[in-house]
Amino acid sequence: MLYGAMNFPVRPVLLELEEIAALGFDYVELTMDPPKSHHSSLKRQRKELLKALEHTKMQVICHLPTFLSIADLTESIRVASLKEILNSLDVATNFNPLKVVLHPPYFTGLGMFVYEQAKEYGLNSLSVIVEKANNLGLMLCIENMFAKTHMLMEPDDFEEIFRLFPSLKFTLDTGHANIKTSGGKRIFDLIARFKDRLGHVHVSDNFGKEDSHLPIGTGTVDFSRVAKSLKNIGYDSTVTFEIFSINRNYLRMSREIFQSMLET
Repeated sequence: MLYGAMNFPVRPVLLELEEIAALGFDYVELTMDPPKSHHSSLKRQRKELLKALEHTKMQVICHLPTFLSIADLTESIRVASLKEILNSLDVATNFNPLKVVLHPPYFTGLGMFVYEQAKEYGLNSLSVIVEKANNLGLMLCIENMFAKTHMLMEPDDFEEIFRLFPSLKFTLDTGHANIKTSGGKRIFDLIARFKDRLGHVHVSDNFGKEDSHLPIGTGTVDFSRVAKSLKNIGYDSTVTFEIFSINRNYLRMSREIFQSMLET
């Protein structure tokens, strides 16, 4: 198993990389968001970043821009959002990423009143993104979301997506899957249903109400059962800890706890 952590894109990316490496992680999940990790900024810092990665012996997973609108009803917004993701994919190739993570299209605003139209826009954008990733030789892993995004939340939501895009892999986000579910049921349903498509895991805890990004053991996610479920399906790939705290020791502690659960 390889363990990683996310950079906080409002801080200098080189500093983030050094701090994550110092905590003993195998890779950084590079969030390609402004102000400090926009694809244009990463492109300018390419040489310095590659040197730092070599020095720290760290690998990279790229997380494509988060707050975009590739299913928006306004064409200019939709096109601009798609362009940002495609440019980010091009820049990602500079860092030979293990994988690339994508948030699905969000259906918000008036899109909820014309859901099928918004869905068509989202699927069209997704088709372009998947084709681009395939052409670049990148493994694209789409992430499960939560209720307010109205897309790819429940296991049934993924059936059509994985049928339409055979190369697409699945990123399980434990925090997202724990929101508004009984006993974490959705987490284990997703693992069981898509064990053959599971390509990546995001780990964080919460109390089932919002995406709090808490350390392991401070919320209601049953991580011992998560670890057991992953072992049962033979998952042995990448796990990113999305623990957002000023004290970065919580990242290290969460990794050690989760690793211990897997080894027990």
